[in-house]
Amino acid sequence: MATQPTTEPLPHGYHLGEYVIDRRIGGGGFSLVYLAFDQAGQPVAIKEYLPGGVVKRGEAGTVHPLSSDKQASFRYGMKCFFEEGRSLAGIRHPNVVKVLNFFRANDTVYMVMKYEQGKTLQKHITSLQEPMRESFIRGVFIQLLNGLREVHAHKILHLDIKPSNIYIRSDGSPVLIDFGAARQALTEDLLVASPMYTPGFAAPEQYSERDRLGPWTDIYSVGATIYACMAKAPPPPANERKDKDKLIPVSKTYVGVYSKAMLDMVDSMLRLNYTERPQSVFTVQKRLIAMAQAARSQKPTLFNLIKERLTREL
Repeated sequence: MATQPTTEPLPHGYHLGEYVIDRRIGGGGFSLVYLAFDQAGQPVAIKEYLPGGVVKRGEAGTVHPLSSDKQASFRYGMKCFFEEGRSLAGIRHPNVVKVLNFFRANDTVYMVMKYEQGKTLQKHITSLQEPMRESFIRGVFIQLLNGLREVHAHKILHLDIKPSNIYIRSDGSPVLIDFGAARQALTEDLLVASPMYTPGFAAPEQYSERDRLGPWTDIYSVGATIYACMAKAPPPPANERKDKDKLIPVSKTYVGVYSKAMLDMVDSMLRLNYTERPQSVFTVQKRLIAMAQAARSQKPTLFNLIKERLTREL
């Protein structure tokens, strides 16, 4: 009796070229991510191009379009996924996911990445009881924006920056993962009806006016991610905001919790009009560095605290 084709993950122990699949560890509507091991027994993360609603999995792990009218969409998206892998393989930056290999198999494409120990920023947000410290936010995003600057320098937009796509390593350093090139391709092809963006984190121009995408698009998503660090939830979706903007500026809701400079910066990053946002990652990074320097200059040193106490006692 023939088995029904599914989009289930590849099973434990599946041999994929020179790698052995252990288990699925992530992914969403456009790809699955597995923990696997190479021939030396070293762990790697493997991303499989598997757009939901477009393909089915056949026997032995092969991937096929659901119907002939999905063929062109799937093939074009796969080409862009492959190009994404090739572009990322040329980037060597500690805050950008390291692509080790990319190859075709099972009639789809796979991207092999360095496996990192740690947890996503999303998990960090949900695990906190108290408001996230501003110093932590500054530290994470100053480093992360270093990586995003390198990405933009290679003429690549991420297009899906959100807390679950930022990985915090065990040493506290962030790494940007899961780029959105394949999703962008599928949207442009207009053959797939499902959303190609993450509501709340996607900029208005990702819903329409896609010819206006630029660094400011990722900057909106970074602003929404910092907002989520504060509010533990994303801002309202940008398309809803364009109809009726119910977003209360953080400069009003978090007065006294975070510095005015931080709050004003986040509000500027979440402007609906892309021309009103910071236009480069470097601009945002400079503001964060200035905040960090200001915080350090205001922090009393141990020597000054002792001196102040002795002065009071005399």
